[in-house]
Amino acid sequence: MNKSIQILVVDDSALVRQFMSEVIQNQPDMNLLAAAPDPIAAMSKMQKQWPDVILLDVEMPKMDGITFLKQIMAQHPTPIVICSSLTEQGAALTLDAFSAGAVAVFTKAKLGVKQHLQSIANDLVRAIREASQARTKMPRLTATSLNPLSPPATLHSHKLIQTTDRVIAIGTSTGGTIALESILTRLPQDVPGIVIVQHMPEKFTAAFAERLNGICAIEVREARHGERVLQGCALIAPGGYHTQIVRNGAFYFTEVFDAPPVNRHKPSVDVLFRSVAKSAGQNALGMILTGMGDDGARGLLSMRQAGASTIAQDEASSVVFGMPKEAIKLGAAEQVFSLNQMPAMITQFARS
Repeated sequence: MNKSIQILVVDDSALVRQFMSEVIQNQPDMNLLAAAPDPIAAMSKMQKQWPDVILLDVEMPKMDGITFLKQIMAQHPTPIVICSSLTEQGAALTLDAFSAGAVAVFTKAKLGVKQHLQSIANDLVRAIREASQARTKMPRLTATSLNPLSPPATLHSHKLIQTTDRVIAIGTSTGGTIALESILTRLPQDVPGIVIVQHMPEKFTAAFAERLNGICAIEVREARHGERVLQGCALIAPGGYHTQIVRNGAFYFTEVFDAPPVNRHKPSVDVLFRSVAKSAGQNALGMILTGMGDDGARGLLSMRQAGASTIAQDEASSVVFGMPKEAIKLGAAEQVFSLNQMPAMITQFARS
């Protein structure tokens, strides 16, 4: 019999703690180790037994969740799922949490809390299972490895964008925020236009794009319906909507639309990849990165069958090897590379 996942809940709301406890206890493969109203109380409980997964609120008394998370990741790296409110401030703090090492996020409403929590119970359970399989000690890119491909800071103030008839499509989920930052910050301005699906809730993608835009030489922004895919620009599919591309003449344009989830996700990587296969074919590069589940595997296969170059991230550098693994099993990935090699592969595609 497999060992149950030992879970610690840290949230200042008694209602939230009670709800999470009930959901966890109803799962045969999970056990509630403890529940604490703040990080200080959580630390004393963790001295008795260390959890496999921590569910962590962001805004709490005595110590905020981000500070607590950083302490945990420095002392004893542990998979942490962030519980964040659907607010702009919550989104910004959650991105800080991702940067500090959180593996997943699920959202909770400020109003109608009980009803909202009931509606996301399945997502919560899935997030816990994903987190329990995540690697918390990831290989970090060194300053030496970054230098050859990192553009000088002066490029940030005058980004050059040109049209292109080639396109790069990237799909990722758990661990993708760090992976995307590692890749996009190392790209030169002359790369073809990039369209990205990162599994992330509504309102978080805009903040994520804005943050990347501030540290990349290329422009990064949330995708809008009907905009052209441009050289030197990466478009991130907005949370809560699907994004695909269509070709009109020599150019590619985005279509952002509302439709049921595909593979439990909206946006879905498969939706993007299939549209790229249809509209771009051999003029495209498809990349599937770290993530749980199989979203994107069949879409990447469609891209390869249409003549596109296709790449999967390797297991060693993935936080969760689910999505790349499924793509490799299907024969969708033409090549497999580590995260550290991805920027060079993009540059090679751009110049080939």
